Amino acid sequence: MSASAVYVLDLKGKVLICRNYRGDVDMAEVEHFMPILMEKEEEGMLSPILAHGGVRFMWIKHNNLYLVATSKKNACVSLVFSFLYKVVQVFSEYFKELEEESIRDNFVIIYELLDELMDFGYPQTTDSKILQEYITQEGHKLETGAPRPPATVTNAVSWRSEGIKYRKNEVFLDVIEAVNLLVSANGNVLRSEIVGSIKMRVFLSGMPELRLGLNDKVLFDNTGRGKSKSVELEDVKFHQCVRLSRFENDRTISFIPPDGEFELMSYRLNTHVKPLIWIESVIEKHSHSRIEYMIKAKSQFKRRSTANNVEIHIPVPNDADSPKFKTTVGSVKWVPENSEIVWSIKSFPGGKEYLMRAHFGLPSVEAEDKEGKPPISVKFEIPYFTTSGIQVRYLKIIEKSGYQALPWVRYITQNGGEKPYHCNWDGCGWKFARSDELTRHYRKHTGHRPFQCHLCDRAFSSFKD
Repeated sequence: MSASAVYVLDLKGKVLICRNYRGDVDMAEVEHFMPILMEKEEEGMLSPILAHGGVRFMWIKHNNLYLVATSKKNACVSLVFSFLYKVVQVFSEYFKELEEESIRDNFVIIYELLDELMDFGYPQTTDSKILQEYITQEGHKLETGAPRPPATVTNAVSWRSEGIKYRKNEVFLDVIEAVNLLVSANGNVLRSEIVGSIKMRVFLSGMPELRLGLNDKVLFDNTGRGKSKSVELEDVKFHQCVRLSRFENDRTISFIPPDGEFELMSYRLNTHVKPLIWIESVIEKHSHSRIEYMIKAKSQFKRRSTANNVEIHIPVPNDADSPKFKTTVGSVKWVPENSEIVWSIKSFPGGKEYLMRAHFGLPSVEAEDKEGKPPISVKFEIPYFTTSGIQVRYLKIIEKSGYQALPWVRYITQNGGEKPYHCNWDGCGWKFARSDELTRHYRKHTGHRPFQCHLCDRAFSSFKD
């Protein structure tokens, strides 16, 4: 069982748009959502699942909107939350920015999308590329006769249309890794992980089959190449085009790709990673007069690589003023609205070390409450480099017409990106880069165990367990 109805609300709880799928929940029940939300927030007992009578509200927040699903039955919570995040993704791809104004300006298309995304409370077509074939933002001439669904809906390969032609057949593949790292004040690494993704831009004619080979540790161990350099991937998530049975059998990533841009797969590595750009800070606070910063940045990757567009964000007191800066390279800017200074370095080669000094004045009267400050953060991008050592061994393109195609592969390492998916369960606050990570995390709170062993009937919260 899934959702009975889906609502999009503004920050005041006013319904902007809604869709009733099952008719077993009074649509006016949503009026109780915002009062309950505010009450739980004041009590410090906020949860992503709220209840009023026999109705459950499952909700997420995106920008200035609340997306709420209601149900009276024993709904699959993980499925509902995955669907809500998929709604956000589809709407964002249609309207670029998903906010209150875009909802009001596009309500006709949104109603059409809601009708296609879910039927009688069960998710249906959630692939935006398929939806964009028959739900467009352009006018259409009325055609007489019985309507026919687009071929992609009824094809075995629903994510790719037939008859695609290009004068030049090319495939662009980007291996992008983000390094999430938290280091204590004394230099100890508290948490480190690599979150990677393989993104593709496909411009191929016909209905080609692609085969991608990686230096996968499981594959190398099975084929007697355990001593070769390999990577053990965790939490792998594939696009629906990948043949999962083939991957489970021989670890070959075989697929018929969608046309254009898409994310083929994502993965995670829980491994010890040394900071690629090491930051040392010395802060001297002179009571009631001034505060001085000395920041040292050192690149800890090979000399042949270069980090581009490096930004080092250093938090400063809210009441600091009269800034003065001195740096050996780059530029420094004070951003008072964020209570931080930003040290920008356009090009940071490997094995280099730079120094920056900052001086701020402080008011003569010191605040009674000590304000907490976030850690220093670093943003960067290193082309032609991966932290994990993952490598594309081959990319084969097979098409019955036998044309020649050009595959292009690029590697990029960057700082850990924003984590837009927040757990709003009371007292938790964990953040995640991917919606499926949040879904798995919710199971720890709800106790939901959707995976069952067919031998012993034990249930688990994740397939890996």
